[in-house]
Amino acid sequence: MSAHVEPPQRSFASDNAAGAHPAVLDAVVAANEGHALAYGSDPWTAGVANAFSAMFDADVTTLLTFSGTGANVLALGAALGRGEAVVCTRWSHITADETGAPERVLGTKLIELPSIDGKITVDALASLDHLRGVQHHAQPGVLSLTQVTELGTVYTPDEIADLVEAAHSRGMRVHLDGARLANAAAALGGVDALRAMTVGAGVDVVTFGGTKNGGLGAEAVIILDPALAGAAPYLRKQFNQLASKMRFISAQFLALLKDDLWLELATRSNRMASRLYEATSDIPGVTHEGPPEANSLFPVLPAEAIEPLREWCFFWPWDLERNQVRWMTAWDTTEDDVNRFAAGVAATVGD
Repeated sequence: MSAHVEPPQRSFASDNAAGAHPAVLDAVVAANEGHALAYGSDPWTAGVANAFSAMFDADVTTLLTFSGTGANVLALGAALGRGEAVVCTRWSHITADETGAPERVLGTKLIELPSIDGKITVDALASLDHLRGVQHHAQPGVLSLTQVTELGTVYTPDEIADLVEAAHSRGMRVHLDGARLANAAAALGGVDALRAMTVGAGVDVVTFGGTKNGGLGAEAVIILDPALAGAAPYLRKQFNQLASKMRFISAQFLALLKDDLWLELATRSNRMASRLYEATSDIPGVTHEGPPEANSLFPVLPAEAIEPLREWCFFWPWDLERNQVRWMTAWDTTEDDVNRFAAGVAATVGD
């Protein structure tokens, strides 16, 4: 049984369970010296704005927040027009895991579309055309794409570009929910891929996550369409996401963006997911749907093995009707963690 195997030091529950990278902690400590003006009127925040513009290779507007949900609400609020709805999949984080925050705070409707492996298709978006111009229906105004999706899949830049074209042709704006955007960029090739799936694809506003990728608590809304930037600072305050001591959020991002540390950490997380897939694929009783595209796996296990394994090293169930669970790696997952976890899985499933 897995109890006979020493559990790994780090769980496979979520990248949210990981701590902050030492460089981030050092940056926060350094920013703590002396006084600085509040609400973003500090050199750290100015530096972050320049760093994001350089990374996206565009003159972007950067608004920092301390909550991923708050960042999504702000991004959607900046893009929405009156009487408009947000289009997403039923797997999107904004509809599945944010307690109705966009609906409550923004007073908007979320229109859920069917998806293939968590990804919206152009045909699915076209299925809403019958709503347009009918006063009895909220008008589809913003398309929100989750990248990486909640099912661990990754939109390619071409897929996003096609969806943006379809949305823009219908007068819609496009939001990219990138709580794990770093993992998607790492999976697709790095900074060039990041630019291709955002600026190059014509996306209007991006939520760029730092918390799941080595941050202490740092999220950013990156507005790519200048026409959406005007009211956004006021919305941030209204949505309770304007940090007083913003220098501490900015310091985190400066550390993550320096020398592409954000990309290095996401690459490591993705690589450990691939290693976990390799280490468990040949264990009888463990069924994978395929190799991971980013940093999460969704294996099917024998029903009787799930709870003993979760007690030994915690992870989340996913679809218990299918005996499916989720294993997720993080920036600090090690080869030793993977090897120990795989050994525990083998011992438990093999009993």
